[in-house]
Amino acid sequence: MGDSTGYWYGDDHDSRRRRAVELLQAFRLYRAAEVAMRRRTRDSMSMGEKDLLTLRYLLKAEKESRLVSSAELARYLGVSTASSTAIIDRLEKSGHVRRRPHPTDRRSIVVEPTVETDDEVRRTLGAMHGRMLDAVIDMSPDEIRIVMDCLERLQAAVDLVEPAHEDSPPA
Repeated sequence: MGDSTGYWYGDDHDSRRRRAVELLQAFRLYRAAEVAMRRRTRDSMSMGEKDLLTLRYLLKAEKESRLVSSAELARYLGVSTASSTAIIDRLEKSGHVRRRPHPTDRRSIVVEPTVETDDEVRRTLGAMHGRMLDAVIDMSPDEIRIVMDCLERLQAAVDLVEPAHEDSPPA
């Protein structure tokens, strides 16, 4: 193909394949827009990616009335406990989270978002979430099922990606 739409998928004149490649390209463009939106959100809140992921996790846990420890955050973020402590320190210093004693375990500390953080995240992301809802709210149940099935199939396809293996045996 002359354009970048089918770059990864080869040159094919089959109309079914071409439509499939166009659909995958549309998803790729959406993902790029979402990544850019997340970067703008982090920039507007003066945060790194792990900071924002931490806040989202803590806000969800709070909504579910779950207590979160530093160790749980480390597991969720896939970082060391020292790294999660540094993230929490940074977020506490900026007023986004607070530490408090665990209500039933005197040796433990829980981390929770501040009320101001919940308000800031709602202000920052609320309008964007509203626009996203507006973009899909008029879809029929059949259209929604088709999109959801497609996304599930794509998720299953990318979940099958395995790390590359070297051809030579270990020394």
